[in-house]
Amino acid sequence: ELVLKVRIKAPNLRENDFIEIELDRQELTYKELLRVSCRELGVNPEHVQKIRKLPNTMLRKDKDVARLQDFQELELVLTVSDKNLLFRVPTLSEQSGYNKKASELMY
Repeated sequence: ELVLKVRIKAPNLRENDFIEIELDRQELTYKELLRVSCRELGVNPEHVQKIRKLPNTMLRKDKDVARLQDFQELELVLTVSDKNLLFRVPTLSEQSGYNKKASELMY
C-alpha cells in the first residue's frame, strides 16, 4: 500500500488537518486517488477542481500518481468554496419522499 496525507484546500474550514489514506500500489490511478480521497473526506468528487501535491504541483494523470511517495501531502482544491454547500445535510423538503402539499394541510 501507498500511504498519502490528504486534506481539503479551504481556508474557511475551522480544522484543516491531513488524514492518511491507503492506495493499493497495483491501482495507482488518478481516478482511484480521487475516489478514495473523496470518500475518506466526505466530499463529492464533482466538487473537486484539481488535486495538488504540496507545495505547488498539480496532479493530472495516472503517471503523476504513480510517482507519489509514502506520506506525500496532497490537497483537494474544491470548485465550491462555501463549506456549507459541500457538507450540508439536505433540508426536509429536499429529502426523497417529502410531500410539500401534505405538510401544508391543517387539521
